Amino acid sequence: MIRIGILGDIGSGKSFVAESFGFPVFNADREVAKLYNKDKKIFRKLKKKLPKYFDVFPINKKQVSYAILDKKDNLKKIIRIIHPEIKKNMSNFLRKNKRKRIVILDVPLLLENKINEKSDILIFVSAKKNHILKRLKKRKNFDQKLFKKFKKIQLPLDYKKSKSEFIIKNDFTKRTVLRYVKKIVYKIKNERNSFRY
Repeated sequence: MIRIGILGDIGSGKSFVAESFGFPVFNADREVAKLYNKDKKIFRKLKKKLPKYFDVFPINKKQVSYAILDKKDNLKKIIRIIHPEIKKNMSNFLRKNKRKRIVILDVPLLLENKINEKSDILIFVSAKKNHILKRLKKRKNFDQKLFKKFKKIQLPLDYKKSKSEFIIKNDFTKRTVLRYVKKIVYKIKNERNSFRY
């Protein structure tokens, strides 16, 4: 099985790129949303650790945002509770898809949480800052302060770029992304060497 990890800035279009490959995708953000909505065990853990913020199940985004913005260490506390579950869900996903030739890992903190493997093929999604901000501001619950908090816990983009085997320059058009994807899949299937675009 070939594991492809998608890296990039918040709002750079990583999830769209991941889905464009047409292979099974593990989307960590979607998994986190499921935990907040359906997992009472996670709710109890969060309530125990941060009782001031988590008192209603299912957990909504406003509760999480308030907790993160209110105190400096709250984000780390939340990650420590959520991360082991995401790791477990990812293992289940990989087991379920073990016969697939390629799987895609759309995990924002893939390198930060050290859940990547040496053999993973990393793809960096690059996009212009003004395009990213324009897209982020269109999001329903976009919060600049929250955005900055998440940026602080991420590794520098230059580092992620240097670790990537391929770079996709995303202009947020389906045609461009699919052109990159097609070339990358061809290279991976036929050569498995390091190429850059």
